[in-house]
Formats: sequence, C-alpha cells, structure tokens
Amino acid sequence: MSVALLAFAEPFFTVKYVTDEAEYKVEERSILVNLSEQPIWIEAQRLGFLQSVVVTGIIIRKVAKGLLVERFSNYPDEEALFKEVKKIWPLAYDIRKEERLKGVSHYLSPKASLDNIRLSMYHSGSVPLNVGLHKDHVHCGEMLLKEVHTQIVGYGKMQQCLEKDIDTLYLEEPMAPGTTHKPMFDERGNYPWHQYETITPAIFMAIELLPPEADASA
Repeated sequence: MSVALLAFAEPFFTVKYVTDEAEYKVEERSILVNLSEQPIWIEAQRLGFLQSVVVTGIIIRKVAKGLLVERFSNYPDEEALFKEVKKIWPLAYDIRKEERLKGVSHYLSPKASLDNIRLSMYHSGSVPLNVGLHKDHVHCGEMLLKEVHTQIVGYGKMQQCLEKDIDTLYLEEPMAPGTTHKPMFDERGNYPWHQYETITPAIFMAIELLPPEADASA
C-alpha cells in the first residue's frame, strides 16, 4: 500500500500516485485516472483502465494504480495561472525539437516516471493551437508508445483524421477538466492522423505507456 507525491506538476498541482489500496478517502476535489487494468470502484460504479472522473469527498476502492490530480479547480483566474506556468515550463519545441512544434505556444512540464508509465503536463496557450496532425511520436525514437491525454484546466478536443489534412476530420472528442479521451492506438501501437486542439487556453496531462521492458526514466 502506498501513496506517493509526484513533483512534476508542482507548484501548480498536487499529484498523488495511489497503489494497492483497498480503500482510499479522497477529501478534496480531484481528477482520478485509473492506470491499471483492474477497475477502481466509486460507490457502485467501475472506473476502467485509462478512464478518468472528478471525485470529491468519497472513498474509492480496489485501487491498484490510481492517479489523483488535486488543485486543478483552484484557479478562478486561469490567465494568471498560465502566466506563471510560462515562467517555469519551457517551450515544448525547445525540449523535443519537432518541426511541427516550432513557433507553437506549447509549454512542457518536467516528466515523472512510474515503472513503464511516463507523465507530463502541457500548457497550450493559443486558440487555435496548430500543433499539427501526426501519427508518430518521434520524441520516443523507435519505441512503441501508447498515449492518452487528460484535460486538467480549460477546454480542448482530440481530433482524428483520415489523412494529414484537417478537412478529412472524422472523429472529435471534446475534453473538459477531468476528461481522458478514448485510446486511439491499435494493439500494435499504430495511430490515425491526430492532434490535440484548444477550445480555450488549456493544460492537459500526457500519459505515455511504454513496453514493460522499457526504461521509463530514459
């Protein structure tokens, strides 16, 4: 049984990694993400693998691997929050050097590593964001990567396209705080053309699932 504090989103959000807890009391309003294929129980409801909800004042049960993001709703002035974020988090382009991110108002937090899971947060500062349709995650090299995103602050949408052209859009999932979009990858880790797009300036969390043999700290 364990509850570990993860520092990657500080000083803006408190993130707790809860493992092997039969029962855990969630005191304050939090985003709960299930990182295990074993369901988490919230009263009579099951929270499945890579699903998320907002919970408060409730005991969650059978938590094999759960992530809690606290203080996400503590910012009535989101513009002031984003201004502070930009002082601390570097531009994603400066870290990842991907051409599609060049000149994009997209900021990246430090990473946290949990076994074969890597976590990071992004601040998307413009509307539209124009981060670019992509299939591959070149910042991971040849490594098979399965990734989903959880909305933390603001509103966005995950878009899927038939081709590298937004006019071929065929599926769009709106994302509000506490929402994790459905996994897009197949069993081999193949993706459609996709992108995250802003509805408002926003912060989301990227959850990267690496092969069990991979080193998540790399």
